[in-house]
Amino acid sequence: MARSGQTQNKREKEKKKLKKRKEKEAKRLERKENSNKGGSFEDMIAYVDADGNLTDTPPDPSQKVEVEAEDIEIAIPKKEDREEEEVVTDTEGKVSFFDHSKGFGFIIGSTTGEKYFVHVSGLIDEIDENDKVSFELEQGMKGLNAVRVKKI
Repeated sequence: MARSGQTQNKREKEKKKLKKRKEKEAKRLERKENSNKGGSFEDMIAYVDADGNLTDTPPDPSQKVEVEAEDIEIAIPKKEDREEEEVVTDTEGKVSFFDHSKGFGFIIGSTTGEKYFVHVSGLIDEIDENDKVSFELEQGMKGLNAVRVKKI
């Protein structure tokens, strides 16, 4: 008796492949049919209004604002180009805390009553707690710092 060239296992694999192809083709046709139902391009467009909210209505052309290309800043301006902020110089105060081992402390301004950070690098004279001092203010990393601190 002559045997067939295909075994049972090969026939099952062929059936599975054929079934997968049919399923894939059916999914493709379904996607194609549904894509036409998605609507037109105009239905998918979203606009941004003056407040930054998304809307489906186009903006009013009469409210359009012209912007010069030179006015657009992409990077942070250089320090020389920025306008200096006016700093209030509280010239007198009292040392509320100073740690000599760590090299920093705080001064309370006499007129404003605000606390200012002071570092040992900003001292002209040696200071201790409860000393009356005169100083200048400079903008630091986290706020105003007292610099050029002298005893009164």
